[in-house]
Amino acid sequence: MNITERLAAERRGRLAAERLLELKSRELFEANRKLSQHALELSGQIVEQREEAAELKDRNVRAEADLRRAEAQVGIVERRLWDSVETIADGFAVFDAQDRLIAANRAWLSLFDHADLIQPGLSYLELLRFATEQGIVDIGDAAPSEWIGAMLDRWDAVPVSEVTVKLWNGRHYRMLDRRSRDGDMVCLALDVTATIAREAELREARARAEAASRAKSAFLANMSHELRTPMNGVVAMTDLLLEGDMDEEQRLYLRTIRSSGDALLAIINDVLDFSRIEADQMAFRPESFDMERMLHEVLTLVAPLAREKGLDLHVDYDLFLPTRLIGDPGRIRQVLTNLIGNAVKFTDEGHVLIRVVGMEAADNTWQIHLTVEDTGIGIDPDMQEHIFASFAQVEQDRNRSFEGTGLGLAISREIVARMGGQIWVESEKGKGACFGFRVTLPGAEQRHPAPRGLNPGEVRAMMVGSGEDLDQVILSRQLRQLGLEVRQVDTGAKAMQALRTEALPQIVLIDERLPDLLGLDLAAAMREAGLHSATVLLCADPHHAAATAGQESVDATLVRPILRSALFDTLTRLAARQEPSPITHVPPSGLPAAGSNTPGKTQADPGATPLHPVQPPRMRVLAAEDNRTNQFVFRKIVKELDIDLAFAGTGREAVDLFRSFAPDLVFMDISMPEMDGKEATRRIRAQEAAGTRIPIIALTAHALAGDREEILAAGLDSYLTKPLRKSEIVEAILAGCPESCRPPLEALPAAVE
Repeated sequence: MNITERLAAERRGRLAAERLLELKSRELFEANRKLSQHALELSGQIVEQREEAAELKDRNVRAEADLRRAEAQVGIVERRLWDSVETIADGFAVFDAQDRLIAANRAWLSLFDHADLIQPGLSYLELLRFATEQGIVDIGDAAPSEWIGAMLDRWDAVPVSEVTVKLWNGRHYRMLDRRSRDGDMVCLALDVTATIAREAELREARARAEAASRAKSAFLANMSHELRTPMNGVVAMTDLLLEGDMDEEQRLYLRTIRSSGDALLAIINDVLDFSRIEADQMAFRPESFDMERMLHEVLTLVAPLAREKGLDLHVDYDLFLPTRLIGDPGRIRQVLTNLIGNAVKFTDEGHVLIRVVGMEAADNTWQIHLTVEDTGIGIDPDMQEHIFASFAQVEQDRNRSFEGTGLGLAISREIVARMGGQIWVESEKGKGACFGFRVTLPGAEQRHPAPRGLNPGEVRAMMVGSGEDLDQVILSRQLRQLGLEVRQVDTGAKAMQALRTEALPQIVLIDERLPDLLGLDLAAAMREAGLHSATVLLCADPHHAAATAGQESVDATLVRPILRSALFDTLTRLAARQEPSPITHVPPSGLPAAGSNTPGKTQADPGATPLHPVQPPRMRVLAAEDNRTNQFVFRKIVKELDIDLAFAGTGREAVDLFRSFAPDLVFMDISMPEMDGKEATRRIRAQEAAGTRIPIIALTAHALAGDREEILAAGLDSYLTKPLRKSEIVEAILAGCPESCRPPLEALPAAVE
């Protein structure tokens, strides 16, 4: 209840009391008149009436006193309320249900420059007209009637929306209006001038930052030719030098230059591509390309590293998905290279499986799903949200097992997004990862044709090899999808047994290595037995496949992973052959011997070993370095020194070698996998016997302020930064050689100095 209503209620109470008093007075007068007429009969009543009159008078006095106190209290509350409202820095006003001003504080009146016209009783419409006519409100290019109409529409809306108005003096006020349940409108005007100015400053600062970023990105993107040309020159000239005559050491130097150049070129390419993305200069050039062949070309690039690690590469390409599609082959190849390259890089054992499936989204338009599954280190769930961010890597900066810029996945995400697709990852730490992307591409051909001459149910095939091998599983499923009857056996002996007792297959697909013999030997045994089924040898090495292609016992060879075109061509050619001839002869052993060369025994030389003078032992040096190129460089730096040198690839290996190798000096890299150099140093110091301290020298690329103090605090004795300098390494070894060892070098050669 507002103040006006309270005052009205109190007025009504006072009037009621006055009317009651008047009524009682009339009653008293009537009683007196009756008393004069009936003095004798009503003498007792007169006394009673007098008492009642006295009591009534007392009540009236008390009522008047209460009323005066109530009025005083109301005045106090009203003054306190308006004193509080006046202290508010923001404008405050109240309008009644008829949109007429009831009251306002000085801050609200100041919006209208305290004009005398702004008084209680003024309507909201008159207030708007006054504000526009006097130029109090800056309405810009809008017409006054238009602006007033918009403000009236807002005033009548439910709820009333917020609006910010600008005054003639440049200040901004946000109007917050709310209608009460009884129809009154409570208005609040907030001064937001500072906030708007700050927002304008932030927008300007952001615009400057974005402009600087675009300029930086545009500069790096335009540097593509300038950066690629010298790097390609280094790599190309190195390749030319490798074609000449040189000794093995020179060839090793050149290979190191080439591999380092290739690594640097890959980093430059990532940075340039990322800069193009930031500068919005990445162009797409759609054209027809062979998706499956591109995939196999990428696998060819990563195959050497996979073979070095002992990894199996598998491809499962949808049999009925078109091979030729329309898209940007360069960008798609870039995504494939990043995903497959990462899978091989972060997998130490097991396999990498690339699976391609597709669904026809429209007339010859295909939604392609490609996934790359590996059995590698996996990714923590917390990292999966950030793995596609720029410069993100699975491992922390100073404790990494793998090199790289961390831009590959960020670039891949942008490429796929700009192609209208999606990219994702599913992984569990230590249990591998599955990266995938989905894009929609038009087909450049109809569905991939199935091999001719294969009528479902009429061609029998036998597969000889491990049924658990992924290539065997994929190929077996594909053959069944093509309508072949497939019989699976896992050894050569079981294959020969099945050939003697079961219906002969038209085609026998043999893995090149079986548990009991070589696949080529099984094919020869089948020919010797008179079986003329078509034999197909499945090889993992293209060179081995080419070498066996001319064997009489082999009708065809297929290189794993198998191209569908090669599979279809082989099946089409072999399906045209006649029914196989039955076995007419089986060797008594059933199979050729797999080889029984017995190693000969080596007898020791009975001669006595001549005695030599006892010499001091050589100095033992342990170098902890995870980078092979840095190991090679370090070995070449100290090759002239007479020392025993051992390398550790991780911090944990360094701790283990310290116990077994017992070095006289340790060079410790700081950034290593599994355990960094600082932690390895702490553990070595904990193992040292009392009174002994082996010199440990840090070799690191961390040369920022504070790194030296942090590294030496971990227990290292000195600090050398990369790139390594021969003079510093040699001097450190000479200074750390104990007296019990023979000197590594009597005098420093001139080249070292």
